[in-house]
Amino acid sequence: MYRLYWAKGTGAFAPNAVLAEAGAPFERVEVDKAAGRHREHGYLGLNPRGQLPTLVLPDGTLVTESLAIVLQLCDALPEAGLLPAPGSAERGRCLRWMAFGAVDLYEANLRYVYAERYTSDPGGAAGVKEAGRQAVERDWRLIEAALGETEGPFLLGERFSAADIYLAMLGGWHHDLPAFLEASPRAARLMQAVAARPAIAPLWREYYAGEPVLAF
Repeated sequence: MYRLYWAKGTGAFAPNAVLAEAGAPFERVEVDKAAGRHREHGYLGLNPRGQLPTLVLPDGTLVTESLAIVLQLCDALPEAGLLPAPGSAERGRCLRWMAFGAVDLYEANLRYVYAERYTSDPGGAAGVKEAGRQAVERDWRLIEAALGETEGPFLLGERFSAADIYLAMLGGWHHDLPAFLEASPRAARLMQAVAARPAIAPLWREYYAGEPVLAF
């Protein structure tokens, strides 16, 4: 059985949603970030950087990094059909935008929210935060354009994939969500379609309680 260490507002949403969609047996262990449990010795033994999520595979192998966990699960649970076949053009499209989200957009969000972590100059945080904001807006313009290449609502058109889960997760973190949803109708449609899925809807409410995308 899989074991997922998670907390609200973290990248655990995507692997949690993949597990739910796949119907795989798993247990969740909530890590109380407010109480600093992610910085305690026990959890640092699983994830030395104290980040969430962490997945323990059935054989005890540890996997960290949200995208790595999602890809591991999609490969281990192919019957769920959450990624196209290896080597296909559709797989390449999914991997492109998932990697873009994980490497570029995810990090831009972190620079906006935790600007002080990205500079050793106490007076430099404001500049880091603004650069993060600009990067978030730039990245979502690129994703919005990519979503316009199909009729939607998903990245692959009518076909749902793990890429949609990952992009929806990132969208839920936007620093000005109401304005973002209004300015990015394709991303808003994708997020609403993901959040409405029966296996994911309870998770979305748990991870993103009260966000306006829930008004579907």
